[in-house]
Amino acid sequence: MEHVRFSPSGVCAVQIEFDVEDGKLYNVKFLGGCNGNLKAIGRLVEGKDAKEVADVLRGNTCGMKGTSCADQFARAIDQYVS
Repeated sequence: MEHVRFSPSGVCAVQIEFDVEDGKLYNVKFLGGCNGNLKAIGRLVEGKDAKEVADVLRGNTCGMKGTSCADQFARAIDQYVS
């Protein structure tokens, strides 16, 4: 199992952590950001295929920002999962 730590930019969350095993996501945690919503994302993606999750979340925006915590999570997955 590979543990990933990612520092997002342009969002309220300051760190995203997750584990990847056999292409699946586990133990997704966001530090900072909208606590309830980000916990929900972690629960929804538990055990799901990392690339599929990234495809769904990529491009999601928050308010006037050009990104979101979900989009940053997709970028983290893209960076660390091949």
